[in-house]
Amino acid sequence: MFTVFLYAAALSGLIYSFVKDRQKTKKSLMVAKKAFLNIFPEFSAILILIAIVLTLTPPETIQALVGGQSGFLGMIITAIVGAVTLIPGFIAFPLAKSLLDVGAGTTQIVVFISTLMMVGFVTAPLEMRYFGKRQTLLRNGMALVYSFIVAVIVGGVIL
Repeated sequence: MFTVFLYAAALSGLIYSFVKDRQKTKKSLMVAKKAFLNIFPEFSAILILIAIVLTLTPPETIQALVGGQSGFLGMIITAIVGAVTLIPGFIAFPLAKSLLDVGAGTTQIVVFISTLMMVGFVTAPLEMRYFGKRQTLLRNGMALVYSFIVAVIVGGVIL
C-alpha cells in the first residue's frame, strides 16, 4: 500500500511539474532517461551476478553465516564484507532484501548496509591521499562503530 502511495505522489509531482513548466519537465525527463540508460547495463549485470550467487548458495549457509541466530559473529562477517565491497546503493538495497528473504538476520543486514555505505576499505588509499592517514582511519573507525550501534538499535526496534 505504501508503494502505491509513493507512485501516486511521484505521478502527482510529475503532473504538477508538467502543468507549471512543460519544457523544464520534458528536459528533466530526458536527463532522467539518459541517467537510467547509463546505469542500466551495470545495474543489470550486478543483479544477474547477485542472482547467480544467491542461487548457488544454499539458504542454510546464509542462515548459518549471517542469519538472526549468528549473533555478533554474523555482524562481524557482514561488517567485513560491507567494508571491503564497493557496490552502489541502488544495488545494495535489493541485495539486502534478497538476503533477508533467504534467512539473513535484520541486525546483520543493517551492519552490512551501513558498512557498505560508510566504511571504505577499498577507497581508503585515495582518501588518505586527500585527507591524511589519521583522518581516514578515524572516519572509518567511527563509521564502523556507528554501524554496530545502529544495527543494535534497529534490531531492537524491529525484533
